Amino acid sequence: MTTYSIAVIPGDGIGNEVVPEAQRVLEAASRIGGFSFDWTHYDWSCERFAKTGAMMPADGLQQIRHKDAIFLGAVGFPGVPDHVSLWGLLIPIRRSFHQYVNLRPVKLLAGVESPLKGREAGSIDFYVVRENNEGEYSSIGGRLYEGLEDELVMQQSIFTRRGCDRVMRYAFELAKGRKQHVTSATKSNGISHTMPYWDERFAAISKEYPGFTTDQFHIDILTAHFVRNPDWFDVVVASNLFGDILSDLGPAVVGSIGIAPGGNINPEKDYPSMFEPVHGSAPDIAGKGVANPIGQIWSGAMMLRHLGEEATAAAIEKAIEDVLARRDSLTRDLGGTAGTRELTDAIIGALPSVAARAPAA
Repeated sequence: MTTYSIAVIPGDGIGNEVVPEAQRVLEAASRIGGFSFDWTHYDWSCERFAKTGAMMPADGLQQIRHKDAIFLGAVGFPGVPDHVSLWGLLIPIRRSFHQYVNLRPVKLLAGVESPLKGREAGSIDFYVVRENNEGEYSSIGGRLYEGLEDELVMQQSIFTRRGCDRVMRYAFELAKGRKQHVTSATKSNGISHTMPYWDERFAAISKEYPGFTTDQFHIDILTAHFVRNPDWFDVVVASNLFGDILSDLGPAVVGSIGIAPGGNINPEKDYPSMFEPVHGSAPDIAGKGVANPIGQIWSGAMMLRHLGEEATAAAIEKAIEDVLARRDSLTRDLGGTAGTRELTDAIIGALPSVAARAPAA
């Protein structure tokens, strides 16, 4: 029996509630799929920062370097500046482990009401592929004359050919099994160096995929199209900043950011990839048992697919869809009254019937 070694980082706020629930789903699914997990928990969080002055220990990356994957909850809590929690934990993991693809599916599921009128289940179904290691989120820069009237702040964006090409190829390879349609997010009419270069590389990579449909939109009108015409899209590839914005807007148009999953992927599997929901730590509802666990559970399914457990990943996703379609175990963000554990129990309860209906391999 295959055993997967997983680093578990619940983090802050509702991460401590939804991560254990997602683990229950993954354990139940693993018994059906015929594999197991070896979970190792790490207390890396804003709470740890408040006690020790560091989000994780100095050798933290080495501790998890040889895990099969990382299962992350949410990071961030009042009293700790967001840039401290991000640069003290998430970005070191993403960059040190070359998790250069941030992958976020956007899908309107049955039982979830879109804020866009007239949209039916399945009518919105696309991926945002975000460059995850460079771009606008660079630490290159600094301050001059700090605190004085002529204070100056500068930060540089970094776009490399290798960085652009590899994330774009990933997007095209993903689209290969879908509608073979890739959209590029740009802003080359206003950002005069990096974005024209991004456009050049997109045009060059596009030539490697004859027969594919491609288009590109400036980020401002692209956000409008996400709202007005979300059915236009199949795979959208974007720089770090633009992808960050789009991958929150996408889940919003399909009903709730609480159900949105995400993966920080090292496609070559030279390092562990990290899977986390799109939502934050939501300190306003932490400890109340009302958080929606689906984003975390769906992220777990993405983790299984990355590990090669395709059938089990598909079973979890189908169980989520079945439970949402019934609408009898929905959390508050979806218009229901169920708690975190109740919704998780419903998904676990749906797994056996889903597995029984699955076609034989």
